[in-house]
Amino acid sequence: MQFDLLLKGGRLIDPASGLDAQRDLAIAGGRIAAIDADIPFDRAARVIDATGSIVAPGLIDLHSHVYWGGTSLGVDADRLAAKSGTTTFIDAGSAGAGNFLGFRRHVIERSKVRILAYVNISFAGIFGFSQTVAVGECSDLRLCEPRETVAAVREHADMIVGVKVRSGRHAGGSSGIAPVDLALEAADQAGLPLMAHIDEPPPGRSEVLPRLRKGDVLTHCFRPFPNAPIFASGAVRPDMRLARERGVIFDIGHGMGSFDFEVAKAMLKEGLAPDVISSDVHLYCVDGPAFDILLCMSKLLALGMPLVEVLRAATQRPAEAIARPELGTLAVGAVGDIAVLRLRQGRFTFVDAVGASLVAEQRLVSDGIVIGGNWWPNEAANDFGDTERFEAHAHETHVDVVSRHFGQG
Repeated sequence: MQFDLLLKGGRLIDPASGLDAQRDLAIAGGRIAAIDADIPFDRAARVIDATGSIVAPGLIDLHSHVYWGGTSLGVDADRLAAKSGTTTFIDAGSAGAGNFLGFRRHVIERSKVRILAYVNISFAGIFGFSQTVAVGECSDLRLCEPRETVAAVREHADMIVGVKVRSGRHAGGSSGIAPVDLALEAADQAGLPLMAHIDEPPPGRSEVLPRLRKGDVLTHCFRPFPNAPIFASGAVRPDMRLARERGVIFDIGHGMGSFDFEVAKAMLKEGLAPDVISSDVHLYCVDGPAFDILLCMSKLLALGMPLVEVLRAATQRPAEAIARPELGTLAVGAVGDIAVLRLRQGRFTFVDAVGASLVAEQRLVSDGIVIGGNWWPNEAANDFGDTERFEAHAHETHVDVVSRHFGQG
């Protein structure tokens, strides 16, 4: 046997190389070993029939929260991976310098799926996040210590891909723009990009955007009013155009409250599609409205983004954003991380973060994933679930939500 695994008969779509054709793909030693029109069955130890499926690079969720059990908002990446077509989860600042070692030892190193991370400028990471407790980690500037952040980057350089800051009234209280400036100083010293969250002002988007550099990430780029990227008329605000021209990366970061269909329509109409589609999946949006990256991608498809561009925004672009060129591509020699997807036809109703609905005729579903050359099927491939759910959890304690999602004990 020459190959460990052969995916046969699928439509290979690799935006990074421009490939879109029916091809067979073979893996050996955890890496992509061959792509050809017809690779014989007997050359592989295991063959997966991918006829009728899309074979794409493993999806990279640039904004997720997967420090489960260690932070109040974390979900289990391994539980979501095959269902969502995701082979790499990038945790967006769940942990800070004070608890990153726990995240590494107890979650990242034990996970079957790849997890990389942005380290939070707040020493404690995101510690007070639920419907009943909301204490922004940047509301006390004593926690925002750049020297500790840079030290964490140095200690965990193999896993940390950037610095994260959550600015805004909810995440920062009355601290204004200061957490962003401190995070930028840490990112500059560490030689890494910054991911900046914005929620409700202060600070306003107009204060945050001019500070961001080429390669920095503005997450929640299609968020609703207030701090929306468009005027009430639907016109795109000039500072968004200037940021795009400067090379700031626009990331969806859907989450619980950060993606608005009307904003997305206006931005797409003006030619400002997102660079990256991410879920911002966490305990309070994993049951709706975000669910996972694959459903977020389906929403952008329904809004008119072409399939290849939707895939690019969940493969090539996030790989570029974290400077991991070995990910997000099907190139021969690349890491053998693959998503096997299908476009299901039907009638699907999606909801955004403000409760608005959008009816679509198709959605992406996952047949399974390949991680490091190992096939991991989605056992619930035919269970589409309820895409209309909008779980507010308003009358539940955090313990109630955790027990329902993870089970007791």
